[in-house]
Amino acid sequence: MKDQLEDFIRQNRSAFDTKEPSDKNWDRIRGKLFGETSLWNSVVIWRAAAIVLLGVSIYLAVPKLQDTKEKAMVLSEFKDIESFYISQIANKVEQIEDYRGEEEGLNGFTHDFAQLEAMYQVLKEEMRVHPSQKVKDALVLNLLVRIDLLNQQLHKIEQGEEKEKEKDSTANT
Repeated sequence: MKDQLEDFIRQNRSAFDTKEPSDKNWDRIRGKLFGETSLWNSVVIWRAAAIVLLGVSIYLAVPKLQDTKEKAMVLSEFKDIESFYISQIANKVEQIEDYRGEEEGLNGFTHDFAQLEAMYQVLKEEMRVHPSQKVKDALVLNLLVRIDLLNQQLHKIEQGEEKEKEKDSTANT
């Protein structure tokens, strides 16, 4: 069989000599012989890609760092505001209990006050998970509504006491 192949090549040598490999094949051969690399194997390309990736990563991370600072600032501001309003609410609840006695508590409007407290707890959890200015504003509004509700109740109690004093003073005269 080996002899047949050799005979075939000798007989058709002229046909083989007219054929040449394509330029693409010669470029690959030259690259392997002289150490040339292709575009994808170039170290310069990979370094440039790494620098671009690093730049994009920093660009995407910087706003998140700023958001974290803003969230921390919103949380600290809210803690100060919350402590002030909670003390105001506690003071007003104490005043109502002094007028009415502890057995009555906040009975006239307990349901509304309890709903506001439940909404406040939900908002406070949202503030813990996703602090934002909108959530802070909603929490402050809830506290203000509760204070207003307590002020209305105190006003009603004071008006009721004034009416009783007037009745007592007209009855004594």
